[in-house]
Parts: sequence; C-alpha cells; structure tokens
Amino acid sequence: MRQDWQLRVIQPIAVLGLLVAHYLLLFHNGVLLSGCTGSGWDDCGAVSGPGAPYASVGPIPVALIGLVGYAVIFALTWLKDWSPLREGYLPELLVGAAGFGFLFTLVLTGLEAFVIHAFCRYCLVSAVLITIILVLAISYLRSRQSA
Repeated sequence: MRQDWQLRVIQPIAVLGLLVAHYLLLFHNGVLLSGCTGSGWDDCGAVSGPGAPYASVGPIPVALIGLVGYAVIFALTWLKDWSPLREGYLPELLVGAAGFGFLFTLVLTGLEAFVIHAFCRYCLVSAVLITIILVLAISYLRSRQSA
C-alpha cells in the first residue's frame, strides 16, 4: 500500500543501524580496530572503545543497546505482515521505540560534546539514522491517523 512507504524506507535504514551498532560492539569488545583518527574531535576510543567511561550502562555496552534497539525497530516494521491484529498499535509502538532511541542517542551525543569533548564518527552516523527513523515513524503515525 502507498501509505506504508515509511515502513519500507525504515527497514533498510534499520539494517544500516544494525551494521553500525554491530561494528561499534565489536570495537568496544576489542575485536576490531577503530576507523577513527584518534586525534582531535575524531576519537572513537575515548567515546566507545574498551574502557571508555561512558561506553557502557553498568555492565551493558551502549553498542549492544543500540543493536537491540535497531533490531526491535526492524522487527516492528514487519509486524504488520506477521500479525495484522496488532496493526492498530504499530504506529505508536514504532514512534515509541524510535523516540526512546532518539532520546538515548541525544544523551550520548551530549556526553560526547560536553563531557568527553570528542566524537565518534560511527556514533554520529547512528544518531543521524535514528533521527531519520523517528521522522519517518512520526510520518507513518500521522498518515495512519488521517486515514
């Protein structure tokens, strides 16, 4: 249907988010090296590397939270196809998940800017992706309400 175009656009963006979050999780766990320069503002190690003070919420790596968040958003875009009975709640669930991800990312980006004084380019890419997803989810919610 034409009114569901937002879901079909969110799906590949969520897959990109999954890939970025997976990369960051591997970097956090020390499996991969960072693609960042490590100097000036571009310092992934200070932001999300092993031992970075704000790279975890308790014992849970922030990248794992992002990975699960993008997986939930991706799954929600398929919910309509899996379970038409829950279709009525889908727009609200999608906006809620994307909104939580956006607020979480906003806090993390604020920490980068005002506390750590360094940025991770992959974290910024993830921030852009979740922002786009939120805008599309709100658009989907509004289109469903007007239908």
